[in-house]
Amino acid sequence: MLLSRRKAIIGIGAGTASLLGLSACSHIGNENMARIAPFGATPSNRHLAWHDLETYGFVHFSMNTFTDREWGYGDEHPSLFNPTDFSARQIVDSAKAGGLRGLILTAKHHDGFCLWPSQYTEHSVKNCPYKGGKGDIVGELSKACAKAGLKFGVYLSPWDRNHAEYGRPAYVAYYHNQLEELTTGYGPLFEVWFDGANGGDGYYGGARERRKIEAATYYQWDKIREIVRRNQPDAVMFADEHMDVRWVGNEKGVAGDPCWPTVDETPYTMPKGNKGVRGGHIWNPAETNTSIRPGWFWHADENDKVRSPANLLRLYMTSVGRGTNLLLNLPPDRRGRIHEADVASLTGFKAILDQAYSADLAEGAIVFASSTFGRGYESGNVLKDTGYWAAKETDRQGAWLQLALPKVERFDFIRLEEAIELGVRVDTFVLEIDAGGDWQEIARHTGIGHQRIVRLDQPVATDKIRLRTLSAAASPALSSFHLYLLPAIVEEPSIKRAADGTVTIESAEDSVEILYSLDGQAPSAVYSTPVSLGEGGTLKALARRGDNESAVVTVDFDVAPLNWKIIRANGEGSDAILSRYKGWNAAAFTGPPGQAVEIVLDVARSYKLKGFTLQPASQNPYGAGPPAAFTAWVSENLNDWGAPVAQDEFSNIAANRSEQYIRFETAKAGRYLKIRLPKAVNGLEVIAVGGIGIITR
Repeated sequence: MLLSRRKAIIGIGAGTASLLGLSACSHIGNENMARIAPFGATPSNRHLAWHDLETYGFVHFSMNTFTDREWGYGDEHPSLFNPTDFSARQIVDSAKAGGLRGLILTAKHHDGFCLWPSQYTEHSVKNCPYKGGKGDIVGELSKACAKAGLKFGVYLSPWDRNHAEYGRPAYVAYYHNQLEELTTGYGPLFEVWFDGANGGDGYYGGARERRKIEAATYYQWDKIREIVRRNQPDAVMFADEHMDVRWVGNEKGVAGDPCWPTVDETPYTMPKGNKGVRGGHIWNPAETNTSIRPGWFWHADENDKVRSPANLLRLYMTSVGRGTNLLLNLPPDRRGRIHEADVASLTGFKAILDQAYSADLAEGAIVFASSTFGRGYESGNVLKDTGYWAAKETDRQGAWLQLALPKVERFDFIRLEEAIELGVRVDTFVLEIDAGGDWQEIARHTGIGHQRIVRLDQPVATDKIRLRTLSAAASPALSSFHLYLLPAIVEEPSIKRAADGTVTIESAEDSVEILYSLDGQAPSAVYSTPVSLGEGGTLKALARRGDNESAVVTVDFDVAPLNWKIIRANGEGSDAILSRYKGWNAAAFTGPPGQAVEIVLDVARSYKLKGFTLQPASQNPYGAGPPAAFTAWVSENLNDWGAPVAQDEFSNIAANRSEQYIRFETAKAGRYLKIRLPKAVNGLEVIAVGGIGIITR
């Protein structure tokens, strides 16, 4: 996979180069060269190194792997953590198979269980069966990364649902001590990750209560930053704000378009995290995090829901392609290894990019420009390993850079990079190709930054291409302009079901044939009209163009909410409870302010109910949020409810708005489902729900 090339700065003095931590090339370090003034915020040394990584992995592996949860409560006994065949090398090899350049391990998640033998707690691997309590997952993975040439980082959750002193000063000292352990005992770290989940219900040494903290001040962030800077000066720190790297604002793997690497001092919001602030005076680029599976931790029932290589390519384009870094989660299973399905997808993803990047179709081009800042800033530098092209200071709007290729080439993948050491300078630009003597626009975008990858819908053929700025805050300074052709891949189709059970299959690509099956076999029937799956079933589908086929998409549907009735729902917008198949724009059901919600559903006939699903609302009204916990009952007659069939919390629902699947320990026959939702997440006053379904399969 192509490595981003951080080029030497041309035309700056040795003192400035030293300050930036860059080495000036001898043939361009002439003091007589004109110097270009940086524009706005610029990246630090550690930022530059971080930007060049582009893709790396998250390793969510802890107590939740063995309890089948996403968030542990904190009362789990250390003996539950027992990987049967842990292999740090296999995890590292799996990451390399996907082209990832580093790994960040969840050294401690919210349940407080530590994957290293911390001297400050007994709630760690030193009291689990793995290696008789002599194991150190953090140490083993750190060494495996170093041996394989991967960067290593750690995740240390500020929230600790196990520690008796959480919420009090003693816990802060404990947390700082653990940070000292991790930043001094495991070699160089490239990133230290601080989760945004802070405070709530927990075990807390047996207190079993809700504790609230003031996240902005409680942990003493100045002290945390001092610890990391002192022990790991080259590491970036991640958090929503006031750190080196910001959250992109979602867990879907989609950065804003554009996604500026700068912000201002206004409070963090998810929209601000997603798009940044043009002209902000703080260099604070976004990290785009998502998982290769629906959940962050491994779950056996997600082995057939791993993202396909084509899906990973889309994530690459909506993250790395928009100038952010992609943090892709790879959760080890209960063996302590990355599952074979995940490895196959990673390998296929890397193969796609390797093939594309194997031939730079711009090689050998003659490069022309609207202007040049001076000697050393020539247009041809965009094709070299050092230097960059810079236009004259007065050449902003309408500045252009043209590649005259040795021959006509077909390409659909254009990679651009600004010399971000000089700030973000270009705003809006167009790409144009020569089409019979006329310039034809093929793409228009806002923002380049560290890089902009433009993926065309279809390959184009030409021997001339140019980039032309429509607006720029400063004269352009571009370090790279490269052309590639992606291999012939077909993206898998999307499958949607309406509330009446009607299933439609669609492809985002033109000129493809869709095949499907309903019997669990390989797709073979040609899709032409919607099919009905009101009572549920398994649908498999693929898209085909010529001899090329997409990955097979498999969706397991349960009973559709046809003829269901809402018997009781104390709140507003109860119809939204049954609109779960209408998509993300469905209205939310909201409960009374400050009160619990109770919903009773009539699902039309008796089923052997194995669980229920809850879809969080796509957009919560002000002061409203998804439910934090639930209690569920099943009945045949609305009178005899008996004991609850399930009672627990919704793990990670505050940040991950995917559908929640709650399975009962024991199935129970019934026609009526009652769900009580006691409170909303994060202490919000109003509970919001997007939809409820049942599990019978």
